[in-house]
Amino acid sequence: MPCMLNPSDEQAGTAGARTSRGIQSVEVGGQLLKALVRSGRRMALKVLAREAGMTPAKAHPYLVSFGKLGLIEQDPVSGHYGLGQLAVQLGLISLQQVDPVRLTIAELPALAQALGVTVSAAVWGGSGPIIVRVEEGPRAVNVSMRHGIPASLRHTGTGKVFAAYMPSEVVQAALASQGEPQAWEDPAFHAELLRIRDLGLSQVNEELMPGISAMAVPVFDGFGRLALAIAAMGPSAQLDLSPEGWQAGSLRELGRRISLRLGAPERAA
Repeated sequence: MPCMLNPSDEQAGTAGARTSRGIQSVEVGGQLLKALVRSGRRMALKVLAREAGMTPAKAHPYLVSFGKLGLIEQDPVSGHYGLGQLAVQLGLISLQQVDPVRLTIAELPALAQALGVTVSAAVWGGSGPIIVRVEEGPRAVNVSMRHGIPASLRHTGTGKVFAAYMPSEVVQAALASQGEPQAWEDPAFHAELLRIRDLGLSQVNEELMPGISAMAVPVFDGFGRLALAIAAMGPSAQLDLSPEGWQAGSLRELGRRISLRLGAPERAA
């Protein structure tokens, strides 16, 4: 006997197919929006079309429709295209809905298991970085790192990330409150901060405790400002501080991914 298909099953299957298939023209036109986001500036039609992988003739109808929606606007003088008012409103609403701490905390357990060491997240407090979450790795580290404690700007991976990216006057005041005002006058400290900005990574080789090393990376928000720092800490034999190492690469990739989720420009992330 042939199998009879229930009409409701057929409808459900059709709906599922529609959901997974999507609308190709929307995806194609979306490449123009992505190109504008990547560039961060207004672009001429010819340049914008090239960056989106299409011809100007193909791109123009999409730009007209996006303009009617407010996603794209054309400068009346130069004729260049940029993101419109609706795109700005969508971005601002998205930033309001995303919590950087919540996003980061959700990633820490998997990061700790992957790296094999203890990891943490910290935000800027009134007078310096404050650790808001600690996730133990497979092997617990016997150090006094717990939620709510401040991190030294001079001697911890977390603190050095904040020292490298926060405004200089804020860092100077925080160093003074931590009892190390002379650190700001130390050329070696400034060279270290420059290296952190160059690598996107801080490295601490047994500065606070013998046999314990750490490294940390920045996470940026949608305005390109430092939102928080993610750190990894463990026995020196288990934590490779090399910027080219896989542990540093994993840490930086997570910082980049969360930064992009927060709306940070690609160049900042």
